[in-house]
Amino acid sequence: MSHAVSVIETAIPFFILAGELMNHGGLSKRLLKFASTLVGHLWGGLAQVVVLVSMFFAGVSGSAVANSSAVGTVLIDAMDERGYDKAFAAAVIAASGTIGILIPPSIPMVVYGWLANESIGKLLLAGAIPGLMLGIALMILCAVISRKNNYPREPRASFSMVLEAGKSTILALLTPVVIIGGILSGIVTPTEAAVIAVVWSFLIGKFVYHDLEWKMIPTVLKNTVISTAGVMIIIAAANIFAWLIALGRVPEQVAQLILSITTSKFGVLLLMNLVLLLTGMIIDLSPAVMILTPILLPVAKQVGVDPIHFGALMVVNLGIGLYTPPVGTCLFVASALAKLKMEEVVKKLAPFYVVALVVLILVTYVPGVSLWLPSLMK
Repeated sequence: MSHAVSVIETAIPFFILAGELMNHGGLSKRLLKFASTLVGHLWGGLAQVVVLVSMFFAGVSGSAVANSSAVGTVLIDAMDERGYDKAFAAAVIAASGTIGILIPPSIPMVVYGWLANESIGKLLLAGAIPGLMLGIALMILCAVISRKNNYPREPRASFSMVLEAGKSTILALLTPVVIIGGILSGIVTPTEAAVIAVVWSFLIGKFVYHDLEWKMIPTVLKNTVISTAGVMIIIAAANIFAWLIALGRVPEQVAQLILSITTSKFGVLLLMNLVLLLTGMIIDLSPAVMILTPILLPVAKQVGVDPIHFGALMVVNLGIGLYTPPVGTCLFVASALAKLKMEEVVKKLAPFYVVALVVLILVTYVPGVSLWLPSLMK
């Protein structure tokens, strides 16, 4: 456990720092330009750009809130100016932000891996296909809604424009490849991969994009410290909670309760999904992972659920809570950026919940969705 603790104490702060460096180093505007050249001509062009750039940015930040903030700051006003319903724009921002916790690197996956004592490399891979599935599903939904409401399409970019925009982002898009490739090859540990990501992000922002200025470094470090402090406080409190529930034999009691209702794998997974969905609505993602993993994972193992599969299921599930009232942080961020009441945005989120639940069902009952990529890892 001491090694696992050292991983979570060092890897997460460095992943957060890498995301901050990329965001301040000009990554966001380049990803927006590249995404726009690829999908801006589709129905609801800017809504499509929101989802695609969220998928790109997910490979850097590992955080849903950072994803929603970075994308929403630029695109909510742009969508409003182009005639989109502002509440719909905020809904797209809130829902697509959760892709940031699935496509690697994923901070919640690192936390779960520490708690479950499972391979962080495999867990990072486990979120990749669910993240892509969610992104594609949201793009299809945005196209349907935009066509129905006659939202505009952007001019189709020429092939040369796509190439030019792609060249300016290729190094940034290689960040997750560097991180995951290093971990899976065994060349580096998750902590060392996070440090490499920081160095990589700094070099790109400072010497390739030339947008990262020395005067920005204090702000970058301040934001990193604030975000890291929040995570570490949660971890410290969850450690105490984990000790208390172990002392009180809570996992055994929960297992007995669930298995007294049903012993089928299908039924147990259904009940655990309900518990996770309800918990995600009232507790933020990171503390929910910390609290529920030691309680539900033993039950999952008892009915033959792979711990890697359960990790992906848990993160997909709790991610829905990030844009569900009353405590959805991505929902709060998007509503604040749009200067709208949360209730106005929630009304537009109904179809997004349906799409997310469909993806959740597939991840839950088709284990290969999350286990195929990890199975390729030796």
